Amino acid sequence: MPIERFKYATYFSVFMIQKDTLKEIIISQREALSRLDFGTPREQKAKIEDSFALLITGVRRSGKSTFLHQLLGKHKKGYYLNLEDPRLDGFELSDFNKVEVIMREVYGAGGIYFFDEIQNIERWEKFIRHLVDNKEKVVITGSNASLLSREFGTKLTGRHLQIEIFPFSFREFIAMKGEKPSLKSFDEYFYKGGFPEYLKKENPLILNELLSDVVIKDIAVRFGIKNTNVLNKIVIYLLSNVGKEFSYNSIKRMFDIKSVQSIIDYVSYFENAYLIFTIPRFSYSYKQQQVNPKKSYSIDNGFSYNNSASFSKDKGKMLENLVFVELRRRCRDIFYFHDKNECDFVIKQKEKIVLAIQVCLELNEDNRGREMNGLISALNAFGLTEGLILTYSQEDEFMAEGKRIIVKPVWKWLLDYAI
Repeated sequence: MPIERFKYATYFSVFMIQKDTLKEIIISQREALSRLDFGTPREQKAKIEDSFALLITGVRRSGKSTFLHQLLGKHKKGYYLNLEDPRLDGFELSDFNKVEVIMREVYGAGGIYFFDEIQNIERWEKFIRHLVDNKEKVVITGSNASLLSREFGTKLTGRHLQIEIFPFSFREFIAMKGEKPSLKSFDEYFYKGGFPEYLKKENPLILNELLSDVVIKDIAVRFGIKNTNVLNKIVIYLLSNVGKEFSYNSIKRMFDIKSVQSIIDYVSYFENAYLIFTIPRFSYSYKQQQVNPKKSYSIDNGFSYNNSASFSKDKGKMLENLVFVELRRRCRDIFYFHDKNECDFVIKQKEKIVLAIQVCLELNEDNRGREMNGLISALNAFGLTEGLILTYSQEDEFMAEGKRIIVKPVWKWLLDYAI
């Protein structure tokens, strides 16, 4: 069933892409795709459902398109179109009518639709809603200035499932490198992170340009922010101070910004673009969570290491950041705990805290009391009998105040961690 055609022709309709031209592009794209190396298989599992669009979101250059290609490779009958192709300049919403017809003519009925960089087409969501209304299976990716990744779902309220693509996990990193899991391979991952393109070329400019592209093109241009220098300083500050409490008012004062709402907006833009994440201090009161200080974390150690000189000065915070990203890869309800003592992470499932984690580079005489007090306080607060301390290389297990404490190297935890 073709999409409802619009009553009003646009000014550009005289330049509409002809069906034969569009057909050639679709066939050539699919042939070019068949010659590509689909790269390191990703750990994410994706189920494509009828009547729902599967949205692949995530930070720029994390491998969203590659993941889409990997999904496409698992289905013999897939309708593929990359809407960033320069030959599609002038493509508009009504051209999707031709795409539907061409796909069935070339590949037969019953295929799964795969659209890459769909945000390039204005009002694209109308066509996708048409497809899901007709119980078609659809997979789409998108990013860039016209649509920040986390805003994607708002275009298809209630009609989409979402999968987030992060830079490589440690397991994906060693698979790409062809290495065995070890402290040595972890040390490399610890500093380099998991952005696929950077790992192939190891040119820091790739990550420098990534930050610039997101801050300038995706945020400043789209939201009309003229003072890009301050915008850049704020994101660098957050990337450099992972795991440390901050408030919107403190950043407002630090950078001499007139409105605290501007700071709230900026941090929201950074989060929507997947540059940073913020977590609240745990409270049973949602209102209190919003008032309390937050902590920020970076999308990737290598990304921060190459964009902030101060990030690498605190290996303990780098380790904490890496642990957070792995937690966030697998769950969303992450908090930090703070009463008289502090515990780095507490994880909530089904309205209940199920896990408490403390992270430190090394457990020694100087910090043992502080780290243990924070973890024990969290365990007592939530009625847990077992706690986890993640370190760079130490491994141990003991009882303390009736609680079982497991000390584990992060690199081993990354290999077997599951919630």
